[in-house]
Amino acid sequence: MKKILLTVIALMTLFAANAQNEVKSVPAATKSLANAKEAVNNPKKNTKAATWVKYGQALIDAYNAPAGDLFVGMGEQEMQLLGFNEKPVSEESVTLEGVPFTKKVFADKNLYFNANGQVAVIEVTKPIEENALTMAIEAFSKAYELDNGAKTVKDLTAAIKTVNEKLNSEALTKYSLGNIAGASVCFEKAADALATAPVCGIDTNAVYNAGLTAFMAGNLDRAKTFFNRSLDNKYYGTDGEVFYKLSEIADRQNDTDGCKAILQQGFEMFPQSQSILIGLINYYVKVGQGADELFSLLDKAKKNDPKNASLYYVEGNAHKNLGNIEAASAAYDKCFEIDPAYNWGYIGKGIMFYEKAIEYQELASKEMDDAKWNELSKKFEETLKGCIEPFEKAYELSSDPEIKRTVSEYLKNACFRFRTESDEFQQKYDKYAAAAAE
Repeated sequence: MKKILLTVIALMTLFAANAQNEVKSVPAATKSLANAKEAVNNPKKNTKAATWVKYGQALIDAYNAPAGDLFVGMGEQEMQLLGFNEKPVSEESVTLEGVPFTKKVFADKNLYFNANGQVAVIEVTKPIEENALTMAIEAFSKAYELDNGAKTVKDLTAAIKTVNEKLNSEALTKYSLGNIAGASVCFEKAADALATAPVCGIDTNAVYNAGLTAFMAGNLDRAKTFFNRSLDNKYYGTDGEVFYKLSEIADRQNDTDGCKAILQQGFEMFPQSQSILIGLINYYVKVGQGADELFSLLDKAKKNDPKNASLYYVEGNAHKNLGNIEAASAAYDKCFEIDPAYNWGYIGKGIMFYEKAIEYQELASKEMDDAKWNELSKKFEETLKGCIEPFEKAYELSSDPEIKRTVSEYLKNACFRFRTESDEFQQKYDKYAAAAAE
C-alpha cells in the first residue's frame, strides 16, 4: 500500500488545516442541516442554485461536526487546551496493522491514540447524516445544473475538492481499521466526486487505490475495473505495478492469454520492473514453454538503450530464476562492463551464488551416500566462495548505508564458513560482522 501510505502525510496536513477553520457543534450543524433540507424541499426555493450550494455546505458541516476540532497528530494536552472535555465511555488496547493503539470510545466517535499519546485515527460512529458527503456532491451537481450564469462555479469547485479530500480521508480511516472493502468504496466515491462538474477532474490516486483495496479484499472483478481505469488515465503505478496487478487477476481467473498480453504490454513500457519480470517468468514456467519471447523483449529493450546496465541486471535475474546460472553470471558481468559504478550487477551475482550455495548445503544435509555428500559439500564451499568477490565490490561501490549493511550481512555469513582457513578470511569476517552490526 505504498501509494496509500504516502497519502497519510497529505491527510495529516489536511486535518491540521481543518482544525484552523471553525467547525460547527453537533446541535448547530444539525439545526443548519434541517433548515437547508427544508429549503431544498420548498418549491419556491429549490430552483435556485444558491439553495443547493447552501444545502451541500450544510451536509459538509454535518459531516465535520462529530469530530469537531480534533485532527490526526493532536496530543491529549492540546485537546484539553482546546476545551475537549468529553469523557470516554470505555477504553481498551487494540492492534491495527500490527501496531498497538489505545482506543477511547465516546458517544459519537472512537479515537485511537498511538504510543506517543497522539490521535492516529478518528472514527465517527454516530454521524448526523449517513452518506453526507455523497449527498453533498449530489447537491453541488444540482446547483451547477441550475447555475446557468455560472455564478457559483468558484464556490462549487472549492466545495467539490473539499469533499474529494474528505472522502479520501474517510477511505484511509476505513483501511486503517481493517475495512478494506469499505475503503475501496470510499476511494471510488472520492474519484467520482472530483469528476463532478464543474471540476471534471481525474483523481488518479483514488482510482488506483480503489483498485488496490478491492484487490486486497479479494474482489477481483472490481479491482480489474479500476486498474483498467488507471491505464485509461495513463496512470501505471510505481514501475508499472498496475500491469502486474492486472496480470495477477488474469492468472487467478484462468485467463492465460490475458495474463501474457498485459505482462508483455507492461514489460515494453517498464522493462526494469522486477514484478513484471517475475510475472513473465512465472507465466512461462506455468505454461511449460521456453522464455524466448521474454529474452526477445529484453533484446529489443537493450537495442533501444544499449548503455543501460540495469537491463542486463534484469536479464541476469531472468536467467537466475529460470535456473540458467552461467547465462545469469554473464549478464551480471555485462552490467559492470557497461558501467563499472553500477553495483546491482555485483549484488545480483553475489545473491545468485549465495542462494545456490544454500541449495547445495540443503541437498547435502539430506544425502546419505558419503560420496555424493562429499561432492555436494565441495560444490557448496566453491559456490559460497564465489559470492564473496562480487559482494565485496558491491560493498565498496555502494554509498547507501542500508545496502552496505545488507551486503555486509551476506559477507559476514559467507566468510564465517572459511574463517579458520586463513587470517584473510578471519579479518574479512571481523570487518563485515562489525559493518552488519552498525
